[in-house]
Amino acid sequence: MVDRNAPVIAVDGPGGSGKGTITQMLARKLGWHLLDSGALYRLTALAALRQGVSLDDEEGLVRVAAGLDVAFEPTPEGEPVKVILAGQDVTADIRTESTGDNASKVAVIQPVRDALLQRQRDFRQAPGLVADGRDMGTVVFPDAPVKIFLTASAEERARRRYSQLKGAGVDVNIDALLEEIRVRDERDMNRSAAPLKPADDAQVIDSTGLSIEEVLDRCMAAAGQA
Repeated sequence: MVDRNAPVIAVDGPGGSGKGTITQMLARKLGWHLLDSGALYRLTALAALRQGVSLDDEEGLVRVAAGLDVAFEPTPEGEPVKVILAGQDVTADIRTESTGDNASKVAVIQPVRDALLQRQRDFRQAPGLVADGRDMGTVVFPDAPVKIFLTASAEERARRRYSQLKGAGVDVNIDALLEEIRVRDERDMNRSAAPLKPADDAQVIDSTGLSIEEVLDRCMAAAGQA
């Protein structure tokens, strides 16, 4: 059941900034619930394609979004949160570059965002919630007592993604990754529906050149205000 009094730490920022790792670490340390909001858009895109719904079919996408059967399961430190769609582990499927690109396209459609908005707010439960996304502090949880905007240079984010994919045995080109990141940033920052930007009262943390432990320390210091 939704607890409107439960505290929320909203962590926003572009892809590759380290949000996924940091939010899991924060949730684990605090013993709070976790919301990977970006996964909901990825899940909508993936579920739509699996159901034969075109990404241009607004009505169909809204129907898919409203009917998502999704659950997030905690994983050992260092691993991405496990995402279950209709009883199937789709963690790897939703993390591909193509699904990420499709999710970015889906996310600009306001009726789809409306369908997923309440679903995201339903994750607000005691003792608290760490929400990972791009508009957690500006749209979904504007009353969150702690708002963090985690960022890093496009070059740094491309390097991280390259290392991650290479480590998984995927053959990738870092220049192509950098271009994809820049294109996605441009689209996300300039979309009419909830553009990617820090909330007015967000603490901006640039993780470029910082270790994950240093970023976590800064975020934990911010979390002390929750």
